[in-house]
Amino acid sequence: MLDAHNHERHLGNGLIQKRSVLNQTFSMESLRPFLFILATLLGALAQKDLKNHVFVFPEASDTAHVVLQANLKNPLTSFTVCERVYTDLTRSFTTFSYATAASDNDIIVYKASPTDYEFYLGRSKVAFKVPATNCGWEHVCVAWESSTGIAELWLNGVLLPRKGIGKGYAVSQNASIVLGQDQDTMGGGFDSKESLVGELTDLYFFDWVLTPQEMALLRKNLFAAKAVISWRALSYQIKGYVVVKPLKARVM
Repeated sequence: MLDAHNHERHLGNGLIQKRSVLNQTFSMESLRPFLFILATLLGALAQKDLKNHVFVFPEASDTAHVVLQANLKNPLTSFTVCERVYTDLTRSFTTFSYATAASDNDIIVYKASPTDYEFYLGRSKVAFKVPATNCGWEHVCVAWESSTGIAELWLNGVLLPRKGIGKGYAVSQNASIVLGQDQDTMGGGFDSKESLVGELTDLYFFDWVLTPQEMALLRKNLFAAKAVISWRALSYQIKGYVVVKPLKARVM
């Protein structure tokens, strides 16, 4: 009887251990998808203060780009995007691309030639004539408001003649935001002949039109207002051959 009792107790303990292992396995299996998603989210987008650093785009490519994250809750009816760009390209290239389901060109900052900047909004564009630079840094800001349709382009602190585009338009908040490439589809459709080869730094995106005083402060890196996208707290993911390096060349 004692042996039988011990045998039953042994079987009971074994069942308890198996049940415990099964519960642990089930628990881990059920959590695995959530853990994977969490790890992906944590690893995919780094958030860093990139003060005195640049993204270097070393060569023409149809893959190299930087993905940005912006926490927008409502459609955009005004905005300002600013950046510093350093390149010796004489062909066209894209620095900032904001694609939505409505348009892959919802917001684009595009340099068509050494003397032409183009700003795309929705399915329209306006062009700005600019003086040719001698392979130096350019501080470029594009601002727009829906209520009047007025678009501004500031180059190295100088406001160019304003243009009209997209009066009454609203830009969707659900977007794919990319540096260094022109998106022909959301997150893709890149063309190496339109890619940036050079350096980019001090990228900021505001959901309002900056005043001239704010533009001047931002150019000196003295404007501290909260931005939708901020170089000092940038959520980004590098895709392909793009390198983060310390800033060396003198900026404007």
